[in-house]
Amino acid sequence: MSAPIIVTALMGARDFAWADGLRRAHFPPERNVLPAHITLFHHLPPSALDEVKRRLAQYCAGPAPVARLDSVMGLGRGVAFRIDSPDLMDMRDEMADAFTGLLTPQDQARPRLHITIQNKVDPADARALEQSLRAEFRPRPLQIAGLAAWHYRGGPWELAAQYKFRG
Repeated sequence: MSAPIIVTALMGARDFAWADGLRRAHFPPERNVLPAHITLFHHLPPSALDEVKRRLAQYCAGPAPVARLDSVMGLGRGVAFRIDSPDLMDMRDEMADAFTGLLTPQDQARPRLHITIQNKVDPADARALEQSLRAEFRPRPLQIAGLAAWHYRGGPWELAAQYKFRG
């Protein structure tokens, strides 16, 4: 069965452990089927997988993009950390240009890069967590360690390819 391709940026081990710990603590357990992640594309066609892999490998041959955790972001029914990374957005924009005509409306729009910590909860609970996280949040560097492509088959994602930055 063909499955859409999701593309993500991979965090460094320390940043991932921190973000995933927060996600496990605050995401409804019955809905938390994924670890913490940074989505670049939500739904590329499966026929594009070879080209996606080629591009991710090419990007990861160079230096890791500079990124920082910028702020706490309310999602209405959840909370995320906004990421500022012009370098990562440049890579994403270049891929979006390459896949023009194949993108869903969601992927045609330029994303607000983020790490979701909580989603699909009562808005009052989301606001309470947002306020709590804002009170202690300080912008800081975020390590982007690599890029990955995943198959989406309706549940947890299945890894299709993973590349680490080497430059």
